[in-house]
Amino acid sequence: MPPRRDPASFMWSEAVELLDRAERLHRQFFRPAPPGPRRACWTPPIDVYETEDAVTIVVALPGVGAEQLHVAVEDGVLVVAGERTLPLGCDGIIHRLEIPHGRFERRIELPAGAFRMGPRELSAGCLVLTLDKMG
Repeated sequence: MPPRRDPASFMWSEAVELLDRAERLHRQFFRPAPPGPRRACWTPPIDVYETEDAVTIVVALPGVGAEQLHVAVEDGVLVVAGERTLPLGCDGIIHRLEIPHGRFERRIELPAGAFRMGPRELSAGCLVLTLDKMG
């Protein structure tokens, strides 16, 4: 008859082994990034509307200020890029971080045609861009 194992010590050794494995995996996959240009960490969601005269694009960017944004049109693609930083003054324990932070970039292929950048507005956590159709 095999010797009986104490369930508590067996569970404890399994838990310790699992924690060791998790730590090894964490070190393997979350190494510091090499120096150089940083890549986008997240992609903000968008809505795109087209009328007879314009294309309107709404980009959800909670907590991103105008000074943290770069908007450009490159070869028929609208590029919205920037960075959302963590709020300052959080000296306590962070219990949850669900809103993405870090560098972001969204590339939006525009419909065929020529466009001119129209009004842009940043309010209520959204960037609203209007691209006026030319011609």
